[in-house]
Amino acid sequence: MDFNKYIHAVGTGPKGNRDLSFEESQDMMQQILNKSIYTEQIAAFLLGWRLKPETTEEFKGAIAACDGYIQSTTVENSIELGYPFDGKAKNPYIFPLVGKVLEDSKLNLIIIGDEQQPAKGGITTKDICSHIELSKNIHYFDRKKFFNELHQLTDVRVKLGLRTGFNTIEKLPRVANSAYAITGVFHKPYVKKYVDIFSERYERFALIQGNEGTPELFSKGRLWIAKDKTLEEFIIDPEYFGIHYKKSWEKITYEESLAQLKDPSDQYLKLATLNAAIYLFVTDNAKSIEQAYEMLDG
Repeated sequence: MDFNKYIHAVGTGPKGNRDLSFEESQDMMQQILNKSIYTEQIAAFLLGWRLKPETTEEFKGAIAACDGYIQSTTVENSIELGYPFDGKAKNPYIFPLVGKVLEDSKLNLIIIGDEQQPAKGGITTKDICSHIELSKNIHYFDRKKFFNELHQLTDVRVKLGLRTGFNTIEKLPRVANSAYAITGVFHKPYVKKYVDIFSERYERFALIQGNEGTPELFSKGRLWIAKDKTLEEFIIDPEYFGIHYKKSWEKITYEESLAQLKDPSDQYLKLATLNAAIYLFVTDNAKSIEQAYEMLDG
């Protein structure tokens, strides 16, 4: 279809806008990834799509298009961690420590990264994975290598300078064909939306009120697990496990982030153990988070 029809569908205002069908959204995404249209058209669509806003069916169609371009590599017994591509700005990452805690469990962690995308301006997973030695059970996938078509859209996204529908689509590309996945969510109303978009792609799919939108728990929050069309909710409080880590509210530098990973405090290590326990629970390797934590902490 003529791409201008898609721009018209999302960019004519409340009275003229309409939702795209699954097939239209799939075609829209294919045209964007193929770069068979002008950059200005891509930017115009992304802005209108965000303001319309996007629907679950549109996201599903766009993701189906992405699946046709992704070069996957299967990693058995793995959980895909859906990090935002705009990075973390106020706190360090914890997944390198979580990987070390989980080495004996044989559970593999899948991390995806790329150049920084709008709009937070934080430190990215690529920044960390490029400059720190990772444990063998952490598998880092650089999007430039497995999905270069989306990587090449970084420039137009940076120039636009806003969050777009891509920020949701890109979190979980299923590059390792993982049976399990977990990603972060800010607000409870988004839980159902993310479940509708992603849960059918995994045997067990989880959402967590993670730090800065990541799948990393730093303070008391909720965990949701979707399986077989059911959704369970759990409340997790680090203090219950004797953890009193104080997260930062100020922006930290890349050097400060690395320093906390290379020389972690006792509380930060305990927090890593709790996150590892959560991942064991999500992947059915433990009957409860408490059981998993005792096993890892023992």
